[in-house]
Amino acid sequence: MPTDVIMPQMGESIVEGTITKWLKKPGDKVQRDEPLFEISTDKVDAEIPAPSSGVLKEIKVQEGNTVQVNTVVGVIDAEGAGAATGPAQASPKPAAEARPAAPPAPEPQAEGAGAGQQPPATEAAVRGRKGDESRGQGGATTAQPAARAQQPAAAAKAQETVIEFPHDRDEEGEHIRSSPLVRRLARDNNVNLAQVTGTGLGGRITKQDIMDFIEKHAAGAPAAAVQPRTAAQAPAYQPSAAATQPAYPPQSAAAPTSAAAIPGDLVALSNMRKIIAQRMIESRRTSAHVHNMFEVDVTRVVQLRNKLKTGFEQRTGARLTFMPFFVRAAIIGLQQFPILNASMEGDNIRYHRNINMGIAVALDWGLIVPVIKSAEEKNFLGLQRAITDVGERARGKRLSPDEIQGSTFTVTNPGTFGAGFGLPIINQPNVAILGVGGITKMPVVVTDAHGNDSIAIRSMVHLTLGYDHRVIDGAVADQFMALVKKTLENWNEDVG
Repeated sequence: MPTDVIMPQMGESIVEGTITKWLKKPGDKVQRDEPLFEISTDKVDAEIPAPSSGVLKEIKVQEGNTVQVNTVVGVIDAEGAGAATGPAQASPKPAAEARPAAPPAPEPQAEGAGAGQQPPATEAAVRGRKGDESRGQGGATTAQPAARAQQPAAAAKAQETVIEFPHDRDEEGEHIRSSPLVRRLARDNNVNLAQVTGTGLGGRITKQDIMDFIEKHAAGAPAAAVQPRTAAQAPAYQPSAAATQPAYPPQSAAAPTSAAAIPGDLVALSNMRKIIAQRMIESRRTSAHVHNMFEVDVTRVVQLRNKLKTGFEQRTGARLTFMPFFVRAAIIGLQQFPILNASMEGDNIRYHRNINMGIAVALDWGLIVPVIKSAEEKNFLGLQRAITDVGERARGKRLSPDEIQGSTFTVTNPGTFGAGFGLPIINQPNVAILGVGGITKMPVVVTDAHGNDSIAIRSMVHLTLGYDHRVIDGAVADQFMALVKKTLENWNEDVG
């Protein structure tokens, strides 16, 4: 029984969505709840899971098209029923090889060809092998035995040798939890995701996991990940140096769109980039931006984290990062100076009851600010888990529109990439945003209890507050930052 795939409604105010990428193509098998396609709305980008298991029979709405919610964008047929409607399966062609004068039948184009993935011939061979295994016992070894007997031994051996790139499933065939970016990086670098340990929520493989694995196994990973299989237990196939290299060089995370973009191309803005551009310009035009910057000694925090991080992870299952320290310090400051947790409504100021903390997350395709609601009610461990959770789900395109709305204050962390400090633009309708720079060791003049000065190596960070001068005066902004500084330099809360 065919199942319609519809454009979902990602929120009450969302009436349409754009299909940015199909993760499967007609003829591919899909499992229920497996990511099927990606959409972009004016609120959030998201991966949409398959509503049922079977075969993707038809794609009705192509990539780049925008349609109304509840529009049928594809059809999934019961498993096996739609095989005839998909592209023809590639299979070994011994007869064609025996008669070289006859032109070979065209093979289906490999998924992602020309976009940083495997060469078409390799992908076709993989799909051909999988198709043979699903149709009968023995696969290629049982196909056309008479024609195979006429081939030279070397040609027959080459015909039976198949290189597999099992990027998306583990040894038991289970789907590995990862994002499309991670799967693309795995394909580009010939990495078997089953060999990568995921540190994300529920064992999900993050971008950092795959990058760490590639860096660690720079010399040997591709050869280790490529596992040849011969139908007659032939000697292990040794791929050449060219075969073990990515089909195309990996693209920078800053690439504007697909991996095919190169210098000189004219690339249209994605929906997310259009929204970011619109909101940043609107914020500049709306708020009277002023910034102050405080230098903060976080040596105590760094030493505490280094001391507790191993036990913290073993005890709680969560990694101990620096972000919850800064978020907690900001919450304490906002409770003392609630004007920074306010917003403008016409000629009025709305003081919010709760602190809904926006956490800016840098994605490979843009920026998003998921929100931790009622952050003041969470202890340190709760903040750490919430920050990790929204970050992982943002990168996995699993946030709902409600989770990126309603912030009353925002924290952004340009220091992750090495910046000393930043001058962030206010996230409307907030009236303030805190920027966290990179933590670096610096020589600092310190004064002891007796008033004696000395030079010591301390871990320092620059915190920047961007605030709306229509609502917040400089003196109040400075007092808020002074309290944040004091909280961090004299940290005394239980980390959990």
